[in-house]
Amino acid sequence: MKFSVNSSLSYVVNGPTTFIFNIHALNTTSQTVLTEQLIVDPPMEIEEYKSHDGSCRFVRLKVHQPTNFTITYEAEVEMKYTIIDERNSAKLVPVVELDSYIASFLYPSRYCQSDKLTKFSFKEFGHYPSIYEKVLAITEWIYTNIEYISGSTNAQTSAMDTITERVGVCRDFAHLGIALCRALSIPARYFTGYAYQLNPQDFHACMEAYIDGNWIIFDSTKLAPLNGLIKIATGRDAADSAVSCIFGNAAGTSVYVNCNIVEGSFTPFRYDGNQKGVSFQ
Repeated sequence: MKFSVNSSLSYVVNGPTTFIFNIHALNTTSQTVLTEQLIVDPPMEIEEYKSHDGSCRFVRLKVHQPTNFTITYEAEVEMKYTIIDERNSAKLVPVVELDSYIASFLYPSRYCQSDKLTKFSFKEFGHYPSIYEKVLAITEWIYTNIEYISGSTNAQTSAMDTITERVGVCRDFAHLGIALCRALSIPARYFTGYAYQLNPQDFHACMEAYIDGNWIIFDSTKLAPLNGLIKIATGRDAADSAVSCIFGNAAGTSVYVNCNIVEGSFTPFRYDGNQKGVSFQ
């Protein structure tokens, strides 16, 4: 399938400020960026670079004096995905056998304090027989017990805040799911991207859990079909995958995001009772 994605972010800058943007679609084995362009208005010099593990594509921009500007990204992306049938799954990969990169997604992080949720996670989800069932149970628990309310949290909200206050937005749902997975020794990472059929359109966050050698995607919000997600970045949590980081005196004034299908038939994929998941490697 081919998707067109578009995002436009506007800012007012009051003094010298450096911005780091993370809005490019990522090239992966299942996702290919066919065409893309980045426009800064008014024109400014930019630097493009990747994270050390290739999980993010960054743009760095330095504004030297007060101004207003808009950065716009457009791309056409071809995406494929793999349906993983967990009825035929292999055994859990023991922590001792995980490579160092995968194992890094077991540790507590700024927004995902898994070390504080171990007792709760084992009590609620430890009895499920398979890893997939554990993660799916976590996903369903968050969907059922956490109320989704736009604007209810902020950039400081953590998984502990979310499970205590029982309210949040997509990044909070993702952080809590990641923390609960890690508390059960299941590697989990943050996923941010463009989302087809998300209403209203915005950048979207969910999580990927490492199960039987595959990163399988889970979305506790259930706001978009799993096979309509275009990956921007992955990371330990939102601190690694923020769409925009501001170092200086500036403020955002508007955000526009859109994702549409341009070629191919689309049948929304969601979890079912047959233990099938979606993987975007």
